[in-house]
Amino acid sequence: MADTTNASVDRTPISPIERRNSLEKHLQTRPDPKDLKDRNILLNTNAAPALQSKALELERQQASDSLKKGLGKRPEREELIERNILPDSTAAPSIQGQQRELQKHMRADSLEQKLQSRPKPEDLVKEGILEANEDSLHE
Repeated sequence: MADTTNASVDRTPISPIERRNSLEKHLQTRPDPKDLKDRNILLNTNAAPALQSKALELERQQASDSLKKGLGKRPEREELIERNILPDSTAAPSIQGQQRELQKHMRADSLEQKLQSRPKPEDLVKEGILEANEDSLHE
């Protein structure tokens, strides 16, 4: 099987002129350094290549330190609940939105029920809570 792959390889020598033309052609289509930096192939730095890895390591360490500092200042869950930033719920986060909707509808139903059972103005006038002329002001 190795003989068939060797037979397909072209082993004819390339002339120096063809080699130079091929190299020039590839150099013309070579991406510019800015494009390589934009695609994160080359580092976007002016540091010497020997120092680039240390500079990258330093940047990562600084980012790590910054995150640790921010997490250290982060308030506890209980404080966030007291400040109404986090909901006081033990439900999974994926269903907390549905839980809020359910609570909202339950409050609306409760309010509607209380409004339905509220005494009529005539009854309040009979009990002496409301005066007859106050009722006409609201109509």
